[in-house]
Amino acid sequence: MRGGHVGFVVIFILLATAGNLGGEFAGDYSKLSGIIIPGFASTQLRAWSILDCPYSPLDFNPLDLVWLDTTKLLSAVNCWLKCMMLDPYNQTDHNECKSRPDSGLSAITELDPGYITGPLSSVWKEWIKWCIEFGIEANAIIAVPYDWRLSPSKLEERDLYFHKLKLTFETALKLRGGPSIVFAHSLGNNVFRYFLEWLKLEIAPKEYGRWLDDHIHAYFAVGAPLLGAIETVKATLSGSTFGLPVSEGTVRLMFNTFGSSIWMLPFSKYCTTDNVYRRHFSGGNRKYHHAYHCDEHELKSKYSGWPTNIINIEVPSNRGNEVYPSVVETPQTNLSGKECGFPTQLSFSAREVSDGTFFKAIKNYDPDSERLFHLLKKSYHDDPILNPLTPWERPPLKNIFCIYGVDSKTEVGYYFAPSGKPYPDNWIITDVIYEIEGSLYSRSGNLVEGNPGATSGDETVPYHSLSWCKNWLGPKVNITRTPQSEHDGSDVQVHLNIEHQHGEDIIPNMTKLPTMKYITYYEDSESFPGTRTAVWELDKANHRNIVRSPALMRELWLEMWHDIHPDKKSKFVTKAKRGPLRDEDCYWDYGKARCAWAEHCEYRYVFGDVHLGQSCRLKSSTSHILSHYV
Repeated sequence: MRGGHVGFVVIFILLATAGNLGGEFAGDYSKLSGIIIPGFASTQLRAWSILDCPYSPLDFNPLDLVWLDTTKLLSAVNCWLKCMMLDPYNQTDHNECKSRPDSGLSAITELDPGYITGPLSSVWKEWIKWCIEFGIEANAIIAVPYDWRLSPSKLEERDLYFHKLKLTFETALKLRGGPSIVFAHSLGNNVFRYFLEWLKLEIAPKEYGRWLDDHIHAYFAVGAPLLGAIETVKATLSGSTFGLPVSEGTVRLMFNTFGSSIWMLPFSKYCTTDNVYRRHFSGGNRKYHHAYHCDEHELKSKYSGWPTNIINIEVPSNRGNEVYPSVVETPQTNLSGKECGFPTQLSFSAREVSDGTFFKAIKNYDPDSERLFHLLKKSYHDDPILNPLTPWERPPLKNIFCIYGVDSKTEVGYYFAPSGKPYPDNWIITDVIYEIEGSLYSRSGNLVEGNPGATSGDETVPYHSLSWCKNWLGPKVNITRTPQSEHDGSDVQVHLNIEHQHGEDIIPNMTKLPTMKYITYYEDSESFPGTRTAVWELDKANHRNIVRSPALMRELWLEMWHDIHPDKKSKFVTKAKRGPLRDEDCYWDYGKARCAWAEHCEYRYVFGDVHLGQSCRLKSSTSHILSHYV
């Protein structure tokens, strides 16, 4: 691929591919179809009200773009906030403005269309281009956007979202005759998990497994925050701008009204809840299904299994109202002589964050904590379908591929202190703990004691959370490490039949060249009958842009092509070598004065080419090249 623009995080269920699916799909790839589910902040929201904005020439009218219209954000931020914020207690719209998610592919390709803003807010545009280049039909890609501000239960209550998603799968099967390939990124995996649990209570128990087999062939989980994301804590306490031209306090004010603000809180892998499905059909009392049950490892573990404590926060030993002035108090209050006692530092693990202990501990010092605890209990702990803040065991799907980035500097802990400013700027981050390739460091660069993992995360989600899906692998695993770029197989490392214990990480004893980026594949050697599981780790792949990675798109395409081919000779596509698949993958080798990859590429000028690399094109058709990967 010749480049592309940095995009926002999105989640897809991709119901599209090419080839033959064996069985009833042999010889007819047109039967395959797909669905797209965007992730957090990755769907356009449009106004569904008329709002007059004083002191601004720009008003909001029905169907006007709200998320994301940077022009109105800059010129009428107060009006824009009214259209974005929700009531933190009941998740209803502002009484002056409401917004609703857009529909169709256009809602997820570019969040803020425009000559300059379009490329900067591009989401799945490059992905769709890949689908078009490989001959995917237009009706094989179905976008299902949703209101990413809502909690999962509210999505169903207000918009019947999961009913619509079920109907979309069923319509796709009826329209095209085959199951779907699910591609979910980041929060989209949480959405998909909730859908699977909701489905258990929606259809007859004996039909559940059959429905999944009929409608979902494979699930690709990319950048899944399976045990939560630490950055959610930062957004909750001090604000995270997501690159927007607004203050952190303003974004915090908005973010904490969203029901989804709790959805990605970090939690302990050692704590679970009652099985709602079994309790529902056994006639048990569902009132207490949300109670946490932590095993002995939680008591022995210092940080709930995470690298360090999630939150370290200073609070005064004797509180006075003037210490943390609220937004309604006089901003000019002089704090110097009114603090009582010395500050006390409190530390909170992932379990204490997710079970509400942290929010209850600071309720006297922060006006948002009471609202957030109410939201946590009502929309998550007491959710009648699922408490999402619990570890996810392998879903009962035939084929699962878990993909994420590693070896990037990732935040795993924070130190907060009172800033002396009024809410929402009443907290300041005094230090940050990072994981960097197997070690922990403070913001100043000092080494920090803790429990670091074998490597680090993807800049947004820590490795501890991303790698939870390794528990989905079977008892024996084949490990392969290859360069991310096209290669001839000379730097491929393979370890076969590695023993795997559930709950333990798999750390390959393989080498890495410091100048090379690799993909490490963990694939079932032994698995449960009728299932396959694989985990892919991509070096230096950024969480927000991994779905735009040429290496990822190439590997996904090859795996799907291999998976549905009737003549495939192995469970997974071969990793022996990688060559160019598209004209865009060919380039000019100035050292040899010819097109690189001479076996696959040739110089073929076409009118309009402006440089030598653009005239390098594939010798053979894509279908012929793909035949080497069966």
